[in-house]
Amino acid sequence: MKTSETALSETERVTEILRNEIIDGIRKPGSKLVERELANELGVSRVPVREALKQLATEGLVTPRPNTWSTVREFSPSDIADLNEVREAFEVMAFELAAQRHTREGLAKLEAVVRRGRESSDKGDAIAAHRAAADFHETVIELAGNDLLGEIGGMLSSRLRWLLGQHDDLSCVADEHAELYEAIARRDSALMRELVLNHLKSSQQRHLEHLSHEAAQTD
Repeated sequence: MKTSETALSETERVTEILRNEIIDGIRKPGSKLVERELANELGVSRVPVREALKQLATEGLVTPRPNTWSTVREFSPSDIADLNEVREAFEVMAFELAAQRHTREGLAKLEAVVRRGRESSDKGDAIAAHRAAADFHETVIELAGNDLLGEIGGMLSSRLRWLLGQHDDLSCVADEHAELYEAIARRDSALMRELVLNHLKSSQQRHLEHLSHEAAQTD
């Protein structure tokens, strides 16, 4: 029993490390993920690495290559367009429900996340700011108080976290999240919908600018 618990712990640890490195951009799209090399790097056997790669493939972050290796997923423009379409329908509902149903405790948690995002932005810490932005959206889903919505959010979590990291304008995102927080706090559903749609539109524009910048650097 103790052995299986240790193996499970190692698998979870390896999964978390690799997930964060992919979402944070440390492991670039298209880069190889070779079991033997990762096992040596992380100081584990190949079994937890293999299980971690399977889990990350399920989450949409890794592309398996049969009999060779896996790679960090390369999201095509079509992939991103599909994700943005689903995100729009999903998040408009989540933010409107959060405005209607939030609790005092939930609102305090959201305020703390907004503050953390602002502090990270002011410091120029892109990784921390991107993580705070993703935490903001996930906290809004919690405030929505809909279990099925939360379940769907869990399925999309890794891909949305990756998407929310594809921008360079940390201050603008912090400003928009502060506006969204204020609308939620006031339970202003009408303003909420307008702000969410504007936030999603500007978010998509920032993603395009980021991808163009990345492409220019590789030319």
